[in-house]
Amino acid sequence: MIDWEKTPAAIYRPKKDKLKPVFETDPITLDDLINIDDQKKILFENTEKFINNKPSSHALIWGSKGTGKSSLIKAILNRFVDDGLRLIEFFKEDLNALIDISDEIRNLPYKFIVFADDLSFNLGDSSYNAIKSIIEGSIELPPKNILIYATSNRRHLVPEYFSDNEETRIENGEIHYSDNVEEKISLSDRFGLWIPFYQGNIDDYLRIIDSYFSNISNKEELHREAIKFSSLRGGSKSGRTAKQFYILYNDIFQN
Repeated sequence: MIDWEKTPAAIYRPKKDKLKPVFETDPITLDDLINIDDQKKILFENTEKFINNKPSSHALIWGSKGTGKSSLIKAILNRFVDDGLRLIEFFKEDLNALIDISDEIRNLPYKFIVFADDLSFNLGDSSYNAIKSIIEGSIELPPKNILIYATSNRRHLVPEYFSDNEETRIENGEIHYSDNVEEKISLSDRFGLWIPFYQGNIDDYLRIIDSYFSNISNKEELHREAIKFSSLRGGSKSGRTAKQFYILYNDIFQN
């Protein structure tokens, strides 16, 4: 059994069919996250309601890769961990174990975020039934102390194909989607919050670069090298690219 008083997070390990306690988490804070003020505000307020036993929503955090989706969830944990928030990470292929784990934690005096990172499903994949059960319940009410925060590159968690729309029809002015499309839409709709992330422009990128190299006064050369680094990575201007630049060039520009 995990001592949740001393354990801020855990990861499900399928081979052992148990949660592995995580004592040292990423120390990232909300202030560390640049250019996503609206997204921070939405998820912060939702989590604050959750902590205070007010109505709150499961969240689908979707959008471009490397834009801070996962980092935001980690920062939310750090902000509310002293208020009794805990986090459990599941990989997509292990979600079938979520029901059993939820039985173990639903009566504990802590609030749990189930963190499902980079979530997507193939059509017909049944593993997302566990998510439906946590969100909607079955004959048993859904647990009040568990929220799912999922990240994905897709707004609809199942890949969309042109062929899915072939059976979509219009009757009396109303759109009737095919069963495939309905399945995709209904899965995402179960999340009360959709929080979009978009890759920023060059100014947004350089603002993140400046936050990493805050001690440098003359930033002309820094910006020139950062833009060159971005171009070598296919023009990516994400926060992830900025962090990778910092890791590689920190010693050069800080000396």
